[in-house]
Amino acid sequence: MPRVSTDELAARRQRILDGVRGCFARHGYEGATVRRLEQSTGLSRGAIFHHFRDKEALFLALAEQDTERMADLVAEQGLVQVMRELLASPESIDVGWTGTFLEIARRGRTDPGFRDRWRNHAEALTAATRARLERQARAGALRDDVPVPVLARYLELMLEGLVSHLATGLPADDLEGVLDLVEGAVRRRR
Repeated sequence: MPRVSTDELAARRQRILDGVRGCFARHGYEGATVRRLEQSTGLSRGAIFHHFRDKEALFLALAEQDTERMADLVAEQGLVQVMRELLASPESIDVGWTGTFLEIARRGRTDPGFRDRWRNHAEALTAATRARLERQARAGALRDDVPVPVLARYLELMLEGLVSHLATGLPADDLEGVLDLVEGAVRRRR
């Protein structure tokens, strides 16, 4: 029997994560049954759970990956850019990391064990936001009358509010202007 290379295993694992993202977003953690996970990936439960210990490990891997992607974007372009991308991609709740983000928030509220397991992963986004803001402060682009941790928390709360707004299907017509206001609130006034 031929051996499967590390690259092939990583590609299969990624295929599974890509396939289940929309399933978790549309149906939530509890509604993402094994049958639905199989349908969304086109793989059997054995193939899926060969790569992931169980459904929670699968969801955590997905959430971790999506949070790393968000943290990378934050490091490069800032948290407001993450919010702008959410607005630019209305389908992101069903197939993008927005749905994962919503499910993380819901599970964190209703499942204390998950909340504890997730806390360390969540710090990556906070750290990326703070590091970006600190670089902006050193460059003189950030307001200096509010501490960086407070600005970081403000931006995180704005992100959570935006995600909640989009998830409930409320109109997004004027939200670009709101994001301009959010961005302006953290920048140094000239």
